[in-house]
Amino acid sequence: MDETLYRTLNWPEIETIVYSEHDDPHHILGPHATEYGTQINAFIPGAARVLVKDKVSGKLYQMECVDETGFYSCLIDKKKIQYTYLVYYSEDDFTEKQDPYAYSPCLSDKDLELFGQGIHYEIYNKLGAHCIKHKNSDGVLFAVWAPNALRVSVVGDFNQWDGRINPMRRLGSSGVFELFIPGLTAGEVYKYELKVKGNLTYCKADPYANRAELRPSNASVTADITGFHWTDDEWLSKRKKQDMDASPMFIFEAHLGSFQKPEENENSFYNYRDLAVLIADHMESVGYTHVELMPVMEHPFDGSWGYQTTGYYAPSARYGTPDDFMYFIDYMHKRGLGVLLDWVPAHFPKDTFGLAAFDGTYLYEHMDKRKGEHPHWGTLIFNYGRPEVKNFLIANALFWVQQYHADGIRMDAVASMLYLDYGRGHGEWVANEHGGNENLEAVEFLKHLNSIFRKKGKNAVVIAEESTAWPKVTGALDQNGLGFDYKWNMGWMNDFTEYMKQDPLFRKGCHGALTFSIVYAYSEKFILSFSHDEVVHEKCSMLLKMPGTMEQKYANLRTAYGYMMTHPGKKLLFMGQDFAQEREWSEERSLDWWLLDREDHQMFFAYVKELSAFYKENTALFEDDFESSGFEWISCLDADHSVIAFLRKSKKNRQVLMVVCNFTPVAYPEFTFGVPFPGVYKEIFNSDKSKYGGSGMVNKRQKKSKAVPHDGREQSIQIQVPPLGISVFTCTRDSR
Repeated sequence: MDETLYRTLNWPEIETIVYSEHDDPHHILGPHATEYGTQINAFIPGAARVLVKDKVSGKLYQMECVDETGFYSCLIDKKKIQYTYLVYYSEDDFTEKQDPYAYSPCLSDKDLELFGQGIHYEIYNKLGAHCIKHKNSDGVLFAVWAPNALRVSVVGDFNQWDGRINPMRRLGSSGVFELFIPGLTAGEVYKYELKVKGNLTYCKADPYANRAELRPSNASVTADITGFHWTDDEWLSKRKKQDMDASPMFIFEAHLGSFQKPEENENSFYNYRDLAVLIADHMESVGYTHVELMPVMEHPFDGSWGYQTTGYYAPSARYGTPDDFMYFIDYMHKRGLGVLLDWVPAHFPKDTFGLAAFDGTYLYEHMDKRKGEHPHWGTLIFNYGRPEVKNFLIANALFWVQQYHADGIRMDAVASMLYLDYGRGHGEWVANEHGGNENLEAVEFLKHLNSIFRKKGKNAVVIAEESTAWPKVTGALDQNGLGFDYKWNMGWMNDFTEYMKQDPLFRKGCHGALTFSIVYAYSEKFILSFSHDEVVHEKCSMLLKMPGTMEQKYANLRTAYGYMMTHPGKKLLFMGQDFAQEREWSEERSLDWWLLDREDHQMFFAYVKELSAFYKENTALFEDDFESSGFEWISCLDADHSVIAFLRKSKKNRQVLMVVCNFTPVAYPEFTFGVPFPGVYKEIFNSDKSKYGGSGMVNKRQKKSKAVPHDGREQSIQIQVPPLGISVFTCTRDSR
């Protein structure tokens, strides 16, 4: 070995490279100025010989193998040199490659500072794997947060999954490791190999990866998500100005994998692009305004329906590529349909390739199992008090809006985040600093997220699935609310579903379950939901929940949906329930579309379509959803007949509708109701029409009110009330 070269070598550092322990490999690898010129060091295990090629002159310099494991070095009598390596594995087998250790860092001190404070809301543009141009070289920038790792390397097909070859540089005290690898492109399969305390070495998928392998494989895949050509500017501009509170919202909840499967292979899936057309056609035919997708973020197990997420920044490879999913949303917007995404910040699975114990410590999760693990779900809970974890989640929620143009997110399992004792018994949880069971860190996180959405969310909505009576979930942040736009009305769903399951002749005994929702209807901005949770795991489909003969089941369900659509609040219906799916939903099979060949399902489907159109055409049913002035009881105490009547009113009473619901199979040819004012009352909707499969008991002629007191009102009308039916009347004030 050349004596001068020998003197310039840092042998202790070479040893840390050879034994794969260095967390600042750029300090020794790559080019370094010395008093003798430029020293270039490379670690290339398996090479027979390595040459440095001057990119300007073409001159070749032989590198010396200074360590038999593959550490090469040479001195070049130049202050600066642009070069590549010629790596020979044999005389006939060589490759030319650029040096990853010849590049300066890509992440700025400001990026790291903001991330450390938890306020870098576009950190997804920095962490992860990004196809960029750096110092005039095309390649991929890899960056990952793993503060307690001893060493982190990028491994993949491009380096034979050898963690010694591409160790990453630790950026100060930020805990972030970074490496730019020139020459790589989109489509490279990779993971991070971490060496942690105790010299344990393992591989992890990239938490910020934009693409993942199709399960059961679980590596990350480099992707360029910046090149899609969006065509939805008009939709986004309209959304930014729209007042959703005063607009109709009828949400179609869907699971992409089982909405419809290819006939030739039910074990496979349609692509996002195919599903866009299939779902949009169905939604448009029914009259939905939005689709809510059960989690499309990458997940390892089909049976979790996506609620055990491992790839928070990657749409599932089951249905295609990131560009395919962008096409899905863009296509929906072209068809005038909004897209909401289920999102799971409450917990994550223990899969070893995922976030669990990411850097050998409890990094994303709490260290104390009483705070960091769901005992019933077998999943881990995010540490909402850690700035970098909060940043990961808040940026992720914004990512789907900013990068994928989603119109909102529905946050799953919010109740489990809010309560420290959720799902836990005595002695299994830790009280907060005030001795209470509220998770103060989670509360602060939710407020932080919703405050940022107000500023950066482009009028996309944030919806909470929160099943308790936690106050002000949709309350304003400046009034100590959590700041959500809407909340699923789980109380209404549970009470009303249980009510409808009762034998109609005994419903009078639980009449309060029918009317109680109005007591708290204006405490939050509610969405009424019949979701997937109501039609799985031996819960029966909505149709078969209903009592009575099959004819009565249909009548019950028509009435139930009619009540939902006229009740204050936005609406949600899970797929299959709009054409009265009979079997419970299963992610393993397609919906039973063949049922639409049967007349009874055709009639029910026609009913849902017309009910949807009726809802959207009448401003009284949605314009004043969240003000008590939009609703008024006419009759709510008639438990013996199980009949209720109420008014829905648009802003400034421009439209007033009277809704009458009969929850028994008994018809009432002459039934008297009080009315709000003297005038004419005309039936404009009736669920008992024969074309829907009903008995045909309708009110063909308009009714003029009479000065006969009833229901505490001076005026009344007498109408026919159909069995197990709902009737809606326009209310026109007498002009005299």
